[in-house]
Amino acid sequence: MDREVSNFNVRLRTIKIRELIAGIIIAAIACGITMAIFPQIAENDDLMMIVLLTFVLLFFAWCLKGTTGVSTNVENVLLKDNRKEILYVMIINLIFAHIFLLLIVLLDMLLGMTDPSWVSGIDIDSVDLTPSAFMFSAIASIIFAPIIEELIFRGVLFNRLKIRVGIVPAMILSSFLFAIGHDFGGIVSAFLFGICMCILYLKTDNIFITMSVHFLNNLLATFLEVVNSDALFVHPPGLFILAIAVAIATVLLIKYIFEETSKLRKAYS
Repeated sequence: MDREVSNFNVRLRTIKIRELIAGIIIAAIACGITMAIFPQIAENDDLMMIVLLTFVLLFFAWCLKGTTGVSTNVENVLLKDNRKEILYVMIINLIFAHIFLLLIVLLDMLLGMTDPSWVSGIDIDSVDLTPSAFMFSAIASIIFAPIIEELIFRGVLFNRLKIRVGIVPAMILSSFLFAIGHDFGGIVSAFLFGICMCILYLKTDNIFITMSVHFLNNLLATFLEVVNSDALFVHPPGLFILAIAVAIATVLLIKYIFEETSKLRKAYS
């Protein structure tokens, strides 16, 4: 990284991938030492993840120490046009993320219609967590994940890769790496979400905007999981509503990605 740079946005772009890898390794070692001192941390995966991500966050705090412009970035998040785009991108991605559920339910219905002996395998269980387990899970997914994942995948990986391979390949590669860390059913939606975050970040040069989208997405996703919203969509009329919503969100998401990517390619050609 370039310590001579005082602007937050520019300093972030100077953090190298090898520095990030070194920071993550050090964070993992520090996490291991902490667990050796406090063995109860290892008993909860989410708590262990929070400890690890805290050390990764400290690495970024060290990298970005002494920079200016954070307050301006935060203020820009609240600008009317940015607020509208943040909500728009979050909503279409959140709805599209239900496509795997929709496909599974439709496949189950199709098998049921073609095979009278078919026994439905759809079983939507409600979330059953202790208050402390839920708290750790919520903190990890709602607070830490949006900050750390945006800093890693957009702030460092995307920034460094676009220098080496170009904007579009960098979007695809960094979003693929982001997506493979998610559940199998969410890989496609996570990949497209990552593409959208790359677009937003490149358009605004403001990592706090992508963090805001990520935060709202994870907040609402956690809420929907808690209220067991999936159970509403496995039978009509909820299934029909979900199918229409996913179809519309898919069209809008693809349209957004192609249109914005085209504009960015022209702007940076």
